[in-house]
Amino acid sequence: MRALLSVGLIWLLGSFGMVQAQDAPYQAGVNYVVLPTPAPTLDPDKIEVSELFWYGCPHCFAFQPTIHEWSKTLPEDVNFRPVPAMFGGEWNTHGQLFYTLESLGKLDETHDAVFNAIHKQNNKLKDQEAMIEFLEPYGISEEDFVKAWDSFGVKSKMNQAEQLARAYRASGVPCLIVNGKYRIEGKMAGSFENMLKIAEYLVEQERQAQ
Repeated sequence: MRALLSVGLIWLLGSFGMVQAQDAPYQAGVNYVVLPTPAPTLDPDKIEVSELFWYGCPHCFAFQPTIHEWSKTLPEDVNFRPVPAMFGGEWNTHGQLFYTLESLGKLDETHDAVFNAIHKQNNKLKDQEAMIEFLEPYGISEEDFVKAWDSFGVKSKMNQAEQLARAYRASGVPCLIVNGKYRIEGKMAGSFENMLKIAEYLVEQERQAQ
């Protein structure tokens, strides 16, 4: 009799788990990827949503207005973190530009402008000369730019970004990483809007787990 009760209890618990999985709006392996090893986050006391991007990517450019507005609506326990993808060549050059602007305290002012220069003005910003000329109206001198560009802090953040891209196991951009554990890709999500909805769902899962 006890054996029958045990079997019945296991069946009920198993069925409950199946119902929960079926009721979940998004599924691992279908709508997002669970990373085999969690990637480091900046603040362990907050839930991090990072965006792996490249200034030269047209999809990242198209995504930028949407994710920019979305990031401003995040609650206090969520930290949004843009991470430039360091996949070599021009990707690294633009990543170095990102961290140089961040070092100079000019990122908020110039982030969208860099996207627009590349995709609307056909200014690819491939070298320092083009970048310095482009950034002059923003009050960034050549001396300050070069100093920040070659700084240890910028080089260290570039190395960290390279390590993060490997930890994210990303093969393309844009993609979102929730709390270093889950990767959301455009192809799996189906749209930019769905990427954000999945991110919100996973943020809530992390919040409940904490």
